[in-house]
Amino acid sequence: MKARLKQYLLFAIVIAAGYFLLSNHFIFEGMQVHLLKKTGLHLHYTFYSIKQKKPQTIIMIDKLREAGIGDLLVELGKITEEEKSQLESKFGFEY
Repeated sequence: MKARLKQYLLFAIVIAAGYFLLSNHFIFEGMQVHLLKKTGLHLHYTFYSIKQKKPQTIIMIDKLREAGIGDLLVELGKITEEEKSQLESKFGFEY
């Protein structure tokens, strides 16, 4: 009985970890990690480094832009709110 409960618990932990990976972007900036909630469950750009990348290069990725990478870049001081708006409108982001 105990062995069966341990199996169920391990199975539940694996499923929870998988769901967490499918529902979050892990954005690396050097040694810092920032989480962005994904717009859907997928593995596209689950792990992404913004170190030494231009904001334009980052915002042009649809999955990251939809998840709100622009707000994170503003928060980190990489771009201003105005630059964010310009880049998002340039790449077709609709509010």
